[in-house]
Amino acid sequence: MPDPAFVTGAPNWIDLGTPDIDAATTFYDGLFGWELVPGGPETGGYGMYQLRGRTVAGVMTVPEDQGKPAWSVYFQTPDADATARTVEQAGGSAAFPPMDVLDYGRMGGFTDSAGAYFGVWQPGTVTGLGMIMEPGALIWSELYTPDVPAAAAFFHTVFGWRTEDIAYPSGSYTVIRPADGESDDSSFGGIVPVDGAPAQAAAGPHWLPYFAVDDTDATEATVRRLGGGVTMEATDLPEVGRIATFTDPAGAAFAVIKPAPM
Repeated sequence: MPDPAFVTGAPNWIDLGTPDIDAATTFYDGLFGWELVPGGPETGGYGMYQLRGRTVAGVMTVPEDQGKPAWSVYFQTPDADATARTVEQAGGSAAFPPMDVLDYGRMGGFTDSAGAYFGVWQPGTVTGLGMIMEPGALIWSELYTPDVPAAAAFFHTVFGWRTEDIAYPSGSYTVIRPADGESDDSSFGGIVPVDGAPAQAAAGPHWLPYFAVDDTDATEATVRRLGGGVTMEATDLPEVGRIATFTDPAGAAFAVIKPAPM
């Protein structure tokens, strides 16, 4: 995944929608050491999670009658309005149209042709996350979808993504790179058949963020202690790392990985 010098089409923001920010903060502080920087009235109460003084995620209150608790992944665009038009031309739809967020940037929310929600962020004074690829921060993003080739085609149209099928002992995995990403280091996510992932199938098409950790098993134990759910216990993926998938106490899904040694 690229370093925070984000490029077009790469993830540059994530946020959590949850019914209880205080409860979520207790959980993620205990799990990753995140600290909440509350948002003021000008942001509608939208806050930031920080780790060692750098922003790792946003968080906002979403009442239960307005949506399920969930993590959302945002991708960089130089023009949110142009991206919105391309999304609709490619068969997606707008959950909410692009809007300015003070002078921070311009954002929009969409669903792809299979119904998976994603966002875009056009940087203003805020380029994106202040930390990635470190323990407690975003390291990978996966799209669970019923039709991998269709999803790859949709996002190629929208962002110019390049995809590559990589063979592993457990099967093939579709890796995503930005349009100008030529090296393995530029990959930032994957596309997975949702019907082949029992832990994710019930949620339907969706994006799942991965956070880096130093010890996947210890993280799993902490999730249990803090009241979260374990949807897939710690598992080794040869040449990839040790992963596990969870839900926080409100039900928002996420994953962690301790990367394999390079």
